[in-house]
Amino acid sequence: MQRRLVYALLVALTTLAGLVVTTPALSAAAPVRIMPLGDSITGGPGCWRALLWDRLQRTGFTDIDFVGTIPGGGCSVAHDGDNEGHGGFQATGIANQDQLPSWLSSTRPDIVLMHLGTNDIWNSTPTATILAAYSKLVDQMRAGKPNMKIVVAKIIPMTPSGCAWCPPGVAALNDAIPGWAAGKTTAQSPITVVDQFTGFDPVADTNGDGVHPDDSGFQKMSDRWYPALTRLLEGTTPPTDTTPPTVPTGLRVGVSCTLTVTLTWTASTDNVGVTGYDVYRAPYGGAFTLVGTTTTTTFTEPMSRVSQYEVRARDAAGNTSAFTAPVTAMPPPCPTSPPPPDAQPPTTPGTPTASIACGSVTLSWTASTDNAGVTGYEVWRAPGATGGTFVSVGSSTTTSFTQSGVGIFRYQIRARDAAGNTSPFTSPVTVTTPACPSAGPCTAVYSQTGSWSGAFQGQVTVTNTGTTATTGWTVTLTFPAGQRITQIWGGRTGSTASPYTITNESYNGALASNVSTTFGFLATSSGADNSPTATCIRTPSS
Repeated sequence: MQRRLVYALLVALTTLAGLVVTTPALSAAAPVRIMPLGDSITGGPGCWRALLWDRLQRTGFTDIDFVGTIPGGGCSVAHDGDNEGHGGFQATGIANQDQLPSWLSSTRPDIVLMHLGTNDIWNSTPTATILAAYSKLVDQMRAGKPNMKIVVAKIIPMTPSGCAWCPPGVAALNDAIPGWAAGKTTAQSPITVVDQFTGFDPVADTNGDGVHPDDSGFQKMSDRWYPALTRLLEGTTPPTDTTPPTVPTGLRVGVSCTLTVTLTWTASTDNVGVTGYDVYRAPYGGAFTLVGTTTTTTFTEPMSRVSQYEVRARDAAGNTSAFTAPVTAMPPPCPTSPPPPDAQPPTTPGTPTASIACGSVTLSWTASTDNAGVTGYEVWRAPGATGGTFVSVGSSTTTSFTQSGVGIFRYQIRARDAAGNTSPFTSPVTVTTPACPSAGPCTAVYSQTGSWSGAFQGQVTVTNTGTTATTGWTVTLTFPAGQRITQIWGGRTGSTASPYTITNESYNGALASNVSTTFGFLATSSGADNSPTATCIRTPSS
């Protein structure tokens, strides 16, 4: 950007002097090489990279090159997909096995965007051990390029099933990262910390597993990387943000005759950007406590007593504004007393029946009843005939639901009323949905990406080799000696022993012709050949 300004000024001055200047093309300079470094949140498919690349291109930062030894894929936005996102890898493993130097020598990055530590925490690794691995990785970056620019993320939250220690582990690591970065940064090779944690919802912003982002999560990650990266591309080091947002103004409170409190206010401003607002409540004359957060300028909750409210703003660096002056919420003068809240759930719907076609299933059930009225039905699905976890896959306001997909699944239904009450789930129904004969081919290619005593890590590349797009795929892995999968990402399985039937996640099932995606897994080792046979079937677009 500065080079363009200098060139424009030179042309203007020489034109005034009546001179003709010949300059080389501005594109002659080598592009800035940027390495996204991380685990499956970065690489599989890591669509925050696609959104970040697209925004950089649209805002004039075109002289860049994303680099890495792994090609990208599986995202709807066109982008430079090269990256160093290794599914299942730990920061400590990359450091201890000295894997980073070969990646650096192959790609020669100028800037590294690092989001690492999720799998370390999943494996109960202490914060100090993770930070020691960070330090070794930074030293390796600087060994080949002393002026390396490094951007390190406070990692996104994680709430996977069966990992009670994960949320506090993430909090402990993120709390320690700024102090570690301050002690490790240098004038020649600055370390910038980007807060990917604040404002990221592990339920709404992940694909249902509490770990891997969905579209909204990828967008939030891209939005956090962008300002720090663009400052580096413009030749400035992002400063440590210590400026708090301004105090929100115009706080107003309204109470409806249904005793619902609604707060509204005018947005704060910040030197970098406001990320949300904290809402505090106190019983009249009592102490204020936090009752909620919001990213908008409104907040709603039921009223239980006369209360006072105050609001403050928060930015990405964790700076908070002063509180607003408190406002008091009091019941309005309503003509009649509000009706009691509806606490009665709908009755259980009838057990669903399945109408199966190639590549899809249509579920039907008898309607629920409710004292106020059923407003809709939730459809939940689990992979396989046994095991697996049920997750919500859709809703319907009628008594039927159609979904595409190939494989073995279990479905169950529950009803919902206007008050948010839900019925018990129906008994599950098991459905086997075959692929359409005309679906066309796909391939599944297995490779081993790591091994250690008693276990190994594998990756399968799924490629749509057909001439039409897919809406999903199913891979069958058959191991030669009873190897057992213990963890999987980028795909889902309800199987507990070989052969394993693995289906796509919501974000990587749609593949255009000749487009690939990957899933990875950890498995026990037999001590012999661990290579499974892999077969693939696909679901065509309708």
